[in-house]
Order: sequence, then structure tokens, then C-alpha cells
Amino acid sequence: MKCIFLYNPNSGRGKIVKRLAYIEKKLRSKYDQVDFFAAHNATEFEEKICESATRYDAIIFSGGDGTFNNVLHGLKGKRATLGYIPSGTVNDTARSLKIPRSLRGALSVVLKGEPRALDCMKINEGHYAMYIAAAGAFTRATYTTPQSKKRVFGALAYAFEAVKNNLKLDVFPLQINFDGQIYRTNAVLILVMNGKSVAGFPINKKGEMDDGKLEVAVIRQVRKPNFFQKIAALFSLASLFIFGCSIKKKDVVILSGKKLIIGTGEDVVWDFDGEEGVRGNVTIEAMPQQIALFVPKNKK
Repeated sequence: MKCIFLYNPNSGRGKIVKRLAYIEKKLRSKYDQVDFFAAHNATEFEEKICESATRYDAIIFSGGDGTFNNVLHGLKGKRATLGYIPSGTVNDTARSLKIPRSLRGALSVVLKGEPRALDCMKINEGHYAMYIAAAGAFTRATYTTPQSKKRVFGALAYAFEAVKNNLKLDVFPLQINFDGQIYRTNAVLILVMNGKSVAGFPINKKGEMDDGKLEVAVIRQVRKPNFFQKIAALFSLASLFIFGCSIKKKDVVILSGKKLIIGTGEDVVWDFDGEEGVRGNVTIEAMPQQIALFVPKNKK
């Protein structure tokens, strides 16, 4: 059997580069051939994933949630067995699947774990996400935070960026058609989730990545809020992240569905797995059992 190990040398403060010899030693205990490839940008990563999909028994990759998103776009619907070594700042996909965030633990999952068929999300034509599609308050912080700050401050860098540039809480219209039902409101945040963890918080504790459906959380707001309504929205947002989707507040709406057609303003920017996505209207669909990924045994 043969595998390839792809990595982003800048992810996780560059620590992965220093451990390549150790990684090769471990992988050779299972695979006869172990190749390596360093991708310095998303285009390189996606091209190599596409090329490797039919050439290797397994594609092992290291990086953060954005790197996982690159893998999805590189596969373009192709089937491949994947192994994930989380080395990003937050690693929400790994948290949702209980993949250890230590190199030794994650490699153990690749070597001893079981490939599990997982869902992903397809957005419009040609876009994918593994665990989150989001728009509104604080979502831009994941891709506007400089890499240099993430290396120094880790997850705190996102918080600094969010407070610095995202406290305005812009209100935008939403029309959500979910499995034939229609919900209309104005909002400051929408999260479409295929997993348990968002920004390191277990917001969607009951969510699973292989159940064929998506969960949606919306923070509602009036179209022209006053000062007190803005403060109330901040409290609701904080409550959602602390208490998760089980929260009972009139301005926090929880929905679910297999396919979501979402109408909104043309200037609304979507975030896909922490990376800047498209603007405006989106159609988001669960793609059942599209991804085969090594996960810990007997952990769901």
C-alpha cells in the first residue's frame, strides 16, 4: 500500500515541518510507500489532492480547518480515503470527530482507526464545506486575522480581530427554505453546521457528521435596532456559543434540513470552514457519506 502526506508548512506555527522524519517512520509501519508534498498555497494543495485521489491508497494531510476545505475542493467529488493531522489554530473538524490534536494521537488514529463515511456540504456549484457555512457577526475574523498573529496568540488572535473590526453587528435579511418550509427574518448571524464544534465551542453538541442533515442557528434582529436591541443581540450571540443550540431565547432560532435555499443581501459574505466564500444567495446541501476519513475507533 502507498500513501502521500500533504502539509501546509505555515499551519500550526510551522511545527509540522520539524516532525517530518517522525511522521515518515510512523506511516511506514503501515504503508510500503510514503511520499511527501509541501503545499504553500491553496491552489497547490487542491491540485495535488486532485492528482493524488486515484494514485494512493490513502491521502494523509496536515493543516487547519481551511486546509480541510482545500482537500474537499481538490477532490471535486472524487472518492479517497483520508487521514487528518490537525495542526491549525482551532481545528473544529477534529474536535467534532474526537481526533486528537497531538501529532502522536492523530497518527495513531490513521494507523489504527477506521475509515468512516462522513457528510460534507455542497454550496451552489463548485463550493464545499466540511463543518460550517456562516455569515454575519464575527465570521470574517477567521480569514482576516493575519497569520503572524495566529502564530503568536493562537485562537485568541481571532477574538482580538473580532472585537476590533466586527462589533457593529450589521443586520441582513434572510429567507430560508429548508426541506419545503420557509422561514423569514432579519439577522446578525447565521450558522449552517455539519458538526459539533464552531470556533472551538461545542455549539451543536447533538450534531453528527454522518446523519445526512444540517443544523442552522440564527440570531434574529430587527431591521433598525436601537442601542438596547444591539446589546441584547450581543448577549444572545454569547449565549449561543456558551450554551449551544439547546438555548431557549426568542431571538435565537434553531432549524434543520437536508437542503437549504437561503436568500439574503448581495453584500452578505459567507465563510466556508473559516475561509472567505461567496456573496449573497446560497443553496447549501448535505452530501451524505461523501468523505472517507480515519476516525478513532468506537467514538462517535
